[in-house]
Amino acid sequence: MPSQEIKDKYELVVGLEVHVQLLTKSKMYASDSTEFGNLPNSNISVITLGHPGTLPKVNKRAVEFAMKLGLACKSEITRNNIFARKNYFYPDLPKGYQLTQDKNPVCVGGTVAITLEKSGVTRDIELTRIHMEEDAGKSMHLAGEVDTLVDYNRAGVPLLEIVTEPCIRASEEAYQFMSEIRKLVRYLDICDGNMEEGSMRCDANISIRLKGETELGKKVEVKNMNSFRNVARAIEHEFDRQIDMMEKGETIISETRTFDATTGLTAGMRTKEDLNDYRYFPEPDLSPVVISEDWLESIKASMPSLPRELHERFVTVFGLPEYDANVLTDSKEIALYFEELCSETNNYKAASNWMMGPVKSYLNELTLHIEDFPVRPKQLASLIALIDEGKVNFSVASQKVYPEMIKNPSQTPLEIAQKLNLIQESDEGSLKPIVESVLAENEAKVAEYKSGKKGLLGMFMGQVMKKSKGKADPKVANKILTELLEN
Repeated sequence: MPSQEIKDKYELVVGLEVHVQLLTKSKMYASDSTEFGNLPNSNISVITLGHPGTLPKVNKRAVEFAMKLGLACKSEITRNNIFARKNYFYPDLPKGYQLTQDKNPVCVGGTVAITLEKSGVTRDIELTRIHMEEDAGKSMHLAGEVDTLVDYNRAGVPLLEIVTEPCIRASEEAYQFMSEIRKLVRYLDICDGNMEEGSMRCDANISIRLKGETELGKKVEVKNMNSFRNVARAIEHEFDRQIDMMEKGETIISETRTFDATTGLTAGMRTKEDLNDYRYFPEPDLSPVVISEDWLESIKASMPSLPRELHERFVTVFGLPEYDANVLTDSKEIALYFEELCSETNNYKAASNWMMGPVKSYLNELTLHIEDFPVRPKQLASLIALIDEGKVNFSVASQKVYPEMIKNPSQTPLEIAQKLNLIQESDEGSLKPIVESVLAENEAKVAEYKSGKKGLLGMFMGQVMKKSKGKADPKVANKILTELLEN
C-alpha cells in the first residue's frame, strides 16, 4: 500500500454505471412475468428466447418509470426514443444481442445531489445519461459441476442504466451517490433497491492521474459488487493498486476486473482491447417510442415528494436538526408517516424523537414496515399532547401508555392513561403533603442539602415519585421541593 505522501500526488477519477431493475409486472419487450424467486426457466416465452418470427413490444410502464427518474434527476427527456441491438454472444443472452438505447437515451444529463457524512459538504454528481434496456439471464456455476447452468427468468427484465460523468473523486462520494440513487428509486416506487437480489447493481470505472493533469488515465472497470460498502472498498483498493503500478513504472491496462469481497482485492477478467465491437444498429422490429407533451405532463403531475424536498421541509419548516431529517427521510414510508404526524401536532421535535425512538425500535424488533404499525399519526399526536399538557410524563407514556396503544389501537391515549390510573397529579395542594412527608423522613439528608450538597435534590425527587406511585408532575414537585428546602 502506498504511503499517504505518495497518494497525495495522485487524483482518483471514478465514473459509475448503476443498473436498476424496474418493478414492472412484465418484461421490457414481452409479457413474461418478472416475479423473483420462481423456478428456473419458468418466466420465459418465445419472445424472451428470441425465436424466429417473434416480435417484441415496448413496456409502456417501463418508459414511464424512466421518465420519473429523469425528472427526479433534472435530466432532459428525449421525445423520440429509438432502440438498438447491442450484439454480443454470451450464454445468458438467449437472442445473441441485447435491446438497449445507443445514441439517444431517454434521459440526457442531469444531476444527483449528495451530502458527505464526514464533512457535511453537499455537491452535485453529474449524469451523462439514463437509458432503457433489458437484463440478461443468470449463469450458475454449481460446486462439483463441470457444466454451467443458465436461468433465463431474468432475461428481458426491464433495466435503467444510470451513467455518471467521471466526476467522482473519493470512495465516500461513490457510496453516497449509490445511497441517493437507491433512496430515489424507492421514493418513486420504480425499484426496490435490493442489491442482495441483484435488483440494483453497480460497475465502477476507475482511473488515476497526477494532480493538475487534465487528461484521463486508462480506466479499469470493476464488476461483481453487491453492496455500497464493497463499491467503496473496490475503489479504494484500485486507487492503491494503480498508484503502486505507476510508481513502479508499470503500464496500467484498460481491463475488466472482478472484486472479491472476502479479500478486498480485485482480479483481472479480460482486457478491454479483447472485447468484440458491439456493432450497434437500430432495432428493426421496434417502432420509435414518442413521448408526447401530454404524456410527459401527466408523469410530472404524478411525481411524489422527493427525499431532498422532504429533508429541506423537515429542517426549514419543522426546525429539525440535520441528523433527524436524514434519518426520517431514509425511508419514504417513514417520511410520509412523520409528515402526517406533523399535521396533527406542533411539537415537531417530540414527534421526531418518538419516530426515531419507540416507533423505530418497535418496527425493527418485529421486522415490520410502518404500514403494519397499528398506531396512526393522529393517535401518536394525542400521546404527545398528553405529555405536553403535563398529564403524563415521557417515561410513563413510553413504558405504559404506548404499549397499550399498540395492543388496543381503538382506545385513545387519555382513555388508556385514565384506565391505568396514570394521570399525573399537578395540584400543588395535593402534592405538598407528599413532599413534606419525604423531607420529614430524610432529616439527615435535608441537613446535608442545606450544607451545600445540592445534588441530593435528585434523591428527594426520586422519593417523591416513588411515594406518589409515579403520578406526581415532576415540574410541580420540583418547584415545591426547591421552595421547602431553600426556606
